[in-house]
Amino acid sequence: MGEVLEYMERHRLTLKAVLLTHGHLDHTAGIEKFVPLVKGEIYIAPEDAPLLRHPPEEMQRVLGMECSGVETFKTVKDGDVFAVGNLEIGVMATPGHTRGSVCYLVRQGENSILASGDTLFAQSVGRTDLPGGDYGTLLTSLKKLAALPDDLPVFPGHGPGTTIGQERKTNPFWP
Repeated sequence: MGEVLEYMERHRLTLKAVLLTHGHLDHTAGIEKFVPLVKGEIYIAPEDAPLLRHPPEEMQRVLGMECSGVETFKTVKDGDVFAVGNLEIGVMATPGHTRGSVCYLVRQGENSILASGDTLFAQSVGRTDLPGGDYGTLLTSLKKLAALPDDLPVFPGHGPGTTIGQERKTNPFWP
C-alpha cells in the first residue's frame, strides 16, 4: 500500500475510493491506511465483508502480512451502479474465487475497462482451493463475462492486462 501512496503523492493524485474485488489478504492488507483518505468510500461485496472486518489471523501469519481490518466501508451487489468523481462504476457479481468476488465495469464517457480482480487473469482464472472458492461457480461467472464486448480492456488483480476478446481466444478456462 505504501507504493500506492507514494505514487499518488508523486503524481499529485487524490484518492476518491477503494474498489475491492474480494476480501483476500493480498488485496486488503494495509487498507486501514486508506480509510481516512477516502472517508469510508471503500467498496466490497457483503459476502466478503467479514474478511475485511476481521482478516483471518492464520492467513496473516502464513503470508507474513498484517491487516487490522476496518469497519468503515460500503457493500455492493450485482447490478449496482454508482459514481466516483466522473467515473461510473458498475458492479458484476462474479463469485467463485471467493463467495463475494466482484468485477467492476468502469466507464468514463465512451471508454470502459473491467477491473476483474482474481476472477479473470490473462490466460487464467483465480484459484478456487481456498475457503469460499468454488470452481463450478467460477465457471458460471466466466459465462457472465463472456457476454462483454471483445474490445473491452481487462485489468486483473495480478499480472498483465488483456481484453475479453483475447481471453475468448486463448484462455483455456473460457466457457
